Amino acid sequence: MRYRIAALLLALAAPAWANPTPVGRWHTIDDDTKEVKSEVVITEQDGVLTGRVEKLLRKGADPNRRCTACTDDRKDQPIVGLEIIRGVRQVPGKAVWEGGTILDPENGKTYHVRLTPVEGGAKLEVRGSILFIGRTQTWVRAN
Repeated sequence: MRYRIAALLLALAAPAWANPTPVGRWHTIDDDTKEVKSEVVITEQDGVLTGRVEKLLRKGADPNRRCTACTDDRKDQPIVGLEIIRGVRQVPGKAVWEGGTILDPENGKTYHVRLTPVEGGAKLEVRGSILFIGRTQTWVRAN
């Protein structure tokens, strides 16, 4: 009986392992302190990914903070609920999503973004760049 239950659970989980996706809840990590900074929720609609800040998790973070450095339609909007990832699509035939932008609410700058699930989808490499200059952060899937 135990073997049948284990086999069933493996069969149900196999599709998730076969095609990891950026869709879900992610913890962002501070580059300097390595502490969890925020929770971002990435959703998909009609093949396009967007991501919003769901929570600020850094100790002492002001939950009412606004994006005062933003220069587009997000100017002075609350960071909690702010759409920071826009217009990202999967590269055909690859487990890579790109073509959109990501906003850094700390400085108001927008970057081209590439999202790559790693470690079976447990982590997400988030690469923000302008031309060929950029940096990569690793986000961790929230439970």
